Amino acid sequence: MNLPNKLTILRVLMIPFFVFFMLADFFGYPGRIIALVLFCAASFTDFLDGFIARKYHLVSNFGKFMDPLADKLLVCSALICFVERGELAAWIVIIIMAREFIISGFRLVASDNGVVIAANMWGKFKTVSQMIMIILIILNIKSLYILTQIFIYLALALTIISLVDYIRKNIDVLKEGGA
Repeated sequence: MNLPNKLTILRVLMIPFFVFFMLADFFGYPGRIIALVLFCAASFTDFLDGFIARKYHLVSNFGKFMDPLADKLLVCSALICFVERGELAAWIVIIIMAREFIISGFRLVASDNGVVIAANMWGKFKTVSQMIMIILIILNIKSLYILTQIFIYLALALTIISLVDYIRKNIDVLKEGGA
């Protein structure tokens, strides 16, 4: 197993610990700091595994499958924790998660037709805005409340924009007979 795949597995293994520290109130604010460190470390492994895989030509089928899955598990776990704690409206989480399911479905159909759909710039902007939003919500600093709200709605807007752009560019995948 190559290094990028090990980093992806490490990211998946960090998720239950992240969730534990996000939801375990008996740790108080230090628990949130531990959750923040875990989230940032997991997010960094996402960048690092992709960088290493591309630079050293270590792209694998396992990585193509597990890397996006690990990303979705990390982000969705954080969003669900926020709903559980009453820190984020469920409708926002539903929109963000629905986008991920829809894009995954598109990629699955495309793959069955021998088409690879790469991530685009809107998707990358969406991911960065979601990561910043999650970090700000974990920090839960009152003086950053307005900035946090801006990033919540920015992440939501970029989620919708990236979905619409993705569908517009790849709608042919859904036509009978493939692309």
